[in-house]
Order: sequence, then C-alpha cells, then structure tokens
Amino acid sequence: MAGRIPEDFIAEVRSNVNIVDVISQYVSLEKKGKDYIGLCPFHQEKTPSFTVNEEKQFFKCFGCGKGGNVFKFLMYKDNLTFPESVQRVAEFAHIAMPAGYNTSGGTKLSPIMRINKDAEDFYHRVLLTTKAGERGMQYTKKRQLDSNTLEHFKIGYAPKEDNVLITYLRSKGYKDDDLAQSGLFVQSQDGRLFDRFRDRLIFPLEDENGHSIGFSGRRISNDKTEAKYMNSPETAVFTKSKVLFHFAEAKKAARSEGHLVLYEGYMDVIAAYKAGIKSGVASMGTSLTDDQVYMLRRVTPNIIVNYDGDDPGVHAEERAARMFSKDGDFNLGIVVLPEKLDPDEYVRKYGAEKYQGEVKGALTPTDFFLKRLAQKYNLDNDREKITYLDEAVKEISHVKNPVEQDMYLEKLSRSAGVSLNSLKANLARERRKNNRARSHTRTRNRDYYTDQSNSLNLGEPTSSVETMPVQQTEVQKHPSQSRLLYLFIHSANAQQYLQEGKFHFPDQDYETLSQLWLKFAATHDNPQIDSFLDFIPEQLQGIIVDAELAHMPKDFTIQEINEHVFALQKRSIYSQLNELQNQLQDAKRREDVKKTIEVTQKIIELKRILG
Repeated sequence: MAGRIPEDFIAEVRSNVNIVDVISQYVSLEKKGKDYIGLCPFHQEKTPSFTVNEEKQFFKCFGCGKGGNVFKFLMYKDNLTFPESVQRVAEFAHIAMPAGYNTSGGTKLSPIMRINKDAEDFYHRVLLTTKAGERGMQYTKKRQLDSNTLEHFKIGYAPKEDNVLITYLRSKGYKDDDLAQSGLFVQSQDGRLFDRFRDRLIFPLEDENGHSIGFSGRRISNDKTEAKYMNSPETAVFTKSKVLFHFAEAKKAARSEGHLVLYEGYMDVIAAYKAGIKSGVASMGTSLTDDQVYMLRRVTPNIIVNYDGDDPGVHAEERAARMFSKDGDFNLGIVVLPEKLDPDEYVRKYGAEKYQGEVKGALTPTDFFLKRLAQKYNLDNDREKITYLDEAVKEISHVKNPVEQDMYLEKLSRSAGVSLNSLKANLARERRKNNRARSHTRTRNRDYYTDQSNSLNLGEPTSSVETMPVQQTEVQKHPSQSRLLYLFIHSANAQQYLQEGKFHFPDQDYETLSQLWLKFAATHDNPQIDSFLDFIPEQLQGIIVDAELAHMPKDFTIQEINEHVFALQKRSIYSQLNELQNQLQDAKRREDVKKTIEVTQKIIELKRILG
C-alpha cells in the first residue's frame, strides 16, 4: 500500500521519471520494437529476458518472473521499503519529499554497513585534517594524488596505532559483536579487538550503489615483510568475487564513454581516472570471476581490458579474453602497454593524452591472440612458421563473423608471405573439425541425458544456456481471465457489460483485482494503471504487469467478450464434470442407486449446456 506518503505526491514522482532512465543505471538496455531488453539484474542469464516497456512504465523478467513499476524495481534491486523507494525515485527526479515524510536519508543500512560508512568517513577525515594523517598525505603527494582524486575515491589513512578506529567506533555506540563481524578488526586469543589496518592508505570498496562494504589498505612503509595490499576479509556484506572497485561510479561514466575499462589494480583505475578515463574498474586483487563478468555485461557489452604489460599481466589478459569469449556478446578490446608498464606507470611516464590513444587503439581479441602466437615462434624457421600458421588459423576459425575471418586471413597472408587461398583451405578444414567436435559433444550430452532419464525417470532436458527456464506468464496460464480483466480496467463499456451480466472471475485473485479496481477508480479522479499497482497487494501485482506487457488491443467486440466468458464457463463445467464422474464411480461402488441417478442427471444437464 502507499503508506503514509500522500498518493498525489507518489503520482507526481512517478510521472516525472522514465523507468527506462532509472533501470538504465543498473542494466544496459537495447530497444527492440516497443520494448527495451537487457540481462536481468536479479538472476544470471546469457540470453536477455528482462523487458522494460516505456509506454506502460513497467518491467518484467520472463526468466525469474519479477516485474512491476519503477518503485518495485528499486525495492527488488536495492532491498528498499516502499517509502524508501519513493524517496529514491524522488531524488532521481529532483523532487523534495513532503515535510515530515523523509525516510532518514534513504536506505536503512545494516549495522555492518553503518560501521563501514563511519569507518570510511573516519579514515578520510584522518588523512585530510589530522596531524596523524600527515604521513599518509606525504605518500599521496608522492603518488601524485590530487585533492579531487582523494575526494572522488574517498581515500583515507589508517594510523599506526592499533586501537584508533576501535576507540572511535565504540564511542559512537557500536557493540563489539557487530564490530567483530565487520572485518575491520582482528581478535586476539583473549577476545580483544585491534584495528586490522595500520599505517596504510585506505581505499573504500563499495557495492554497485556506492555503499562501503569493505576496504583495501596499501602499505606505505618500505617494510617488504608486510603485504603490499591488505583487503577486508569476506563478511556478510562483502564477497570479493562479486565486487568490482569503482563500479558504482564507472557505470555512470560508461554511458558517456561508451565502454568500461577493466584493470588489475586500484592505482591503475585511479591513474586512468586522472588521465580522463572515468569508466575504469578493477577486480579485488584476484582473478576475474564469472560474477564480475556478468556485472560488466549488465552495464555494457563494450569492455576494454588493460592489465599490466608484464608477462603475468598479459597471461591474465589471455585468461580474461577467454572468459569474455565464453560468455559471448561482448565487444572486447585489449590493451597491451609497451615496455611491460602497468597503466599507472605508463600515465606517469608518457602522460594522459598518449595513454588515451592506447585505449582507443585497443586490439580485438583475435589480433591479440595472433600477436601472442607470433611471439612464441621463430618465424624465420620454416618448421616453426608452419606450426604458427596452423595455430593462427585455428584461432581464426573460432571467429563467427565471415567478414572478420577474411580480414584476419588477409592480414596473416600479408605478414607471413603465404597465399590467401591456402589459408582459406586450412580454415575450411579447421571449421569442419570444429563442427564435428560440436556434433560429437551434442551427441554425447544427449546420450548421457538419455541414460540419466532412463535410470531416474526424468522429463525433457532443460536448456543448459539459461540459469533458469522461462516462466509462464499469467496471460499464458489464464488467457481469458487476463483479457477480460484488461478490458474491465481499460474500457468502461466492457466493465458495464460484464457487470450487467453478473459476471464474476472464477479465479479469486482476478475477482479481487476487479473489485480493487472499482474501489480505486471510485476514489481517484484520473485512475492510472501504474498508480493502481501501488494500491494492490504485492502477490497480485504480477497479474497486472503481465497483462499490461502482453500488448493487448484496447478495442473489442461483444462477441469477443462472450467467447471468453463462455470459455471460462466451459472450464468450470469440465471441472464440475470431473468431480461428478468421481461421485458417480463412488455411488456405483457403494451400489447407491438413488445417488447414481441423481449424479447422472446432473452430468446430463451439464453436457446439455456444453452442447
């Protein structure tokens, strides 16, 4: 329900935003006909099943089933209450909340999240304003981190002492149990808590909404017995494999820059930011994960990978490129910096403009792999050159676009000094091998499934591509009731005709919605379907969303209504007949002649109605 916030204010907020603009902050949407589609932010999928309808201002995922209006999206995505969601959308629309209705600064954070937020503010304040932070400030100047950079990344400093943060947070009323679970402290054998981060430059790690969920501390001393970087341990709110540094800010920049740039380290992201590339992100000091790849794909298919230029960095780029290729639908670019420099070193040595040129000149994955292959062989040796050409053609055979294949074959022909026709012949042979291998894999999987289904009595195999099957919509499950409810809501004439005919929906949920609409229409001057969604119980909202997104026509004929009503009557009659057949069998078994005749007569009457 709408709660304490006035309904007219909720309607004003809703009418001043476009759901496409709000959801685009979380999902890369592509226009397809009347709808926008993208990868669902609520579950992982390879084929987009998440739909946003701009005209209706509704969203729906046909994979996991979640749907609703702009408020519902934020409630699902950011775990907000309805009032919090209204406030978030109002902020997006630059509309002030009515006096007395502010939800205390938006999202209510868990104790660990509040601890992280206060710790972030504390470390940042120590760096910028205290004598204890002067050591950290000297290091930031050495690394050429200006005040704008320090503010944007909320960089802080953890003093050398082991009890500064714990003392501060206790003074703010936090309990030791919550502090122990935050990951900010280490616990001695006798149970005492000590600051985890000491004499380190602090980088806050945020979720995709910009809330602090952990920290990374960079050693600023020359003591190499200590790790260069120290991260928060995993907690209830921080899982390294599902977090990307700077993601909340980078996805905003991606809309203007047209891509995201993936780096290895935090300082690389910061160096790129200073060089004018605002869309940089980095994994949490670990190898790229499937979860992180999916996060990137939800924002944009255009990804540029720029790891360190040394051998481990280039190997990591190879692995990342394979991961992106496996997941498909990426427009991938790869930057390999000269002299084995990392991005931070390159920017400091050659400057921002030259670095931006390196990013713009990113290689395609195939170009990258072909260059890597060429470095592995002595191309002046014929035997090694033949091996190189065979490996290169194998790499090109994985390219799906025939135009791209021709382009790479021509490059290879020119660089290696061999005929294009010979390379095309090798490519055709390699593609036949690939097709045979795929066919063998499909046959093996089918045979395996057949064996399993025979032993376990399984049904039809489900697709391995999607993480969950596409769910039936309410319109698919209840086509006649969905159509009649749609007309009942959108046409006064249809509504009057159904009421005069004493029609009631056989399904209680649909009947409840029809009655709620009548109440809503009677109490609102200009009743709108998107406002109605906030007026009804959550469990009924899916029926409305599915009907609205089915693109039903608003015009109708009385004959159409009668056909749907009769279809529902027939369904009811068939249900009654099944029940009566059971009663008849029971009466015959008990040799109850009177009951048998009574039930038989009812069956005859119902069959007469069916004609």
